[in-house]
Amino acid sequence: MERIWQWIWDRYGPRYSWAVCAVAYLMALPNYLVLALIVVALEGSTHFVEAAIVTMVGLPVLVYALVRPGGSRIRPIELWAAGQEADRAKALDATYMVARSAVGRVLVNVVWGASLLVAVGVVVGAGEAKLVQYAILGAAMGAATYLPAVHNLVEALLRPARLSIIGDTGVGDALPRSRPSFATWSAVAVLAVAFAFAVLGATLADVIGRSDEMPVLAVAIGLALTLCFGIPLTVGSVFWPSLKPIRDLAAGTARVAVGDYGQRLPVVQDDDLGALAASFNRMQAGLAERQRLQVAFGSYVDPALAARLLEQGDDVFSGERREVTVMFIDIRDFTPFAEANSAEDTVARLNALFEIVVPAVVQAGGHVNKFLGDGALAVFGAPNDLAEHPDAAVNAAVLIHQRVADRFGGGMRIGIGINTGVVIAGTIGGGSKLEFTLIGDSVNVAARLEQLTKDIDDDILLSEQTVNALTSRPLELIDRGLHPVKGKSTAVRVFGLAER
Repeated sequence: MERIWQWIWDRYGPRYSWAVCAVAYLMALPNYLVLALIVVALEGSTHFVEAAIVTMVGLPVLVYALVRPGGSRIRPIELWAAGQEADRAKALDATYMVARSAVGRVLVNVVWGASLLVAVGVVVGAGEAKLVQYAILGAAMGAATYLPAVHNLVEALLRPARLSIIGDTGVGDALPRSRPSFATWSAVAVLAVAFAFAVLGATLADVIGRSDEMPVLAVAIGLALTLCFGIPLTVGSVFWPSLKPIRDLAAGTARVAVGDYGQRLPVVQDDDLGALAASFNRMQAGLAERQRLQVAFGSYVDPALAARLLEQGDDVFSGERREVTVMFIDIRDFTPFAEANSAEDTVARLNALFEIVVPAVVQAGGHVNKFLGDGALAVFGAPNDLAEHPDAAVNAAVLIHQRVADRFGGGMRIGIGINTGVVIAGTIGGGSKLEFTLIGDSVNVAARLEQLTKDIDDDILLSEQTVNALTSRPLELIDRGLHPVKGKSTAVRVFGLAER
């Protein structure tokens, strides 16, 4: 039915209600024909043709009363289909109103069912007592045949209209939920179908009049009813229309699982399934916002730090003592360059350096803690643990030096100071401004070693603590002896790293 409704909408959208009337007539006709012919058989009459004519002529009245084609409630939907000026939200709200109004029309079906069997009874000459009974039978079967379609089938035929109206917008996410819920309507529909089969089966057994002689006939009647009416009514009008929203949700979940947040679920059910789809869209929007935040956050904060902060939430780094390796990088003679060039050229030169520094540090497992004018501070071993952080820092320094030489030749020289020791790693700041930083003498020593590269004329200098902590000591290490550094009462032994 899903494809049928979609085809009808695509072809007859501006006259959708009239097309629905035609399909509803064809769907309802077999049910009421069977009831009318049963009355003829119960009376032992031969007026089958007359009963069929009464049913076929009277049924359009019922269908028109149920659908009300071209009415004020459905008019905004058909105006939208015609491409005329129509408010999207009002057109969508009209579909909800149409669906809810279908609930109150069960009485129409009850009255018409009773009227049909009474009219057939009159045609075949039934007595007054029988006419009363036929009225009760018609009313009961009218309710039983209408209730299975009053929610799920109505939602299915409105689905194409809602898909067209909603499009790729989020207008349907504010979906008002109907009452009762999808589960309640499904239970009512199943009970109604079961009741209809029970009544119809008992009536057919009475028509045949041989149930006492052939008990197995009841089984045959039940099987025939199940195959001819039970499966089409129960599956077609109760369960099948609800499978599409569930399949949409399963497909949406699969997309989200692989990181695709760009496609919204169509909110086309005015029940719990619609509320679930709207909730899924809100969840997906939240995940997309989180992804955008992480991407933006990662542009200003090291990805490792950003990931840890997002995982911890409010549990930010309160401060922890740990051994790390600190690296300071600085451009030599950058001040004269900045004075001789424009601000744009100066920033472009800095960015060119940092495009080398940041990937090299991150690939080695380190964290670029901050940019310091024409330099940078990197740390290995915080915020995330790194087993051989001294080796990682030395390897990153060598790679940076080589890439700078390859890109700039003699046009840029850098100094790198590396020191290993214990620091306090944590968040400092106040109010809305916080910063993850390193505090300790080991940081100061690394900064002093970077400044010392200008005096010793080594591009990379390592402290003795770093050299002793290396698991693999490079052959290019050169002992540069003891050197006094600012802030230290004793001289520091440093090692140069010759070019490879």
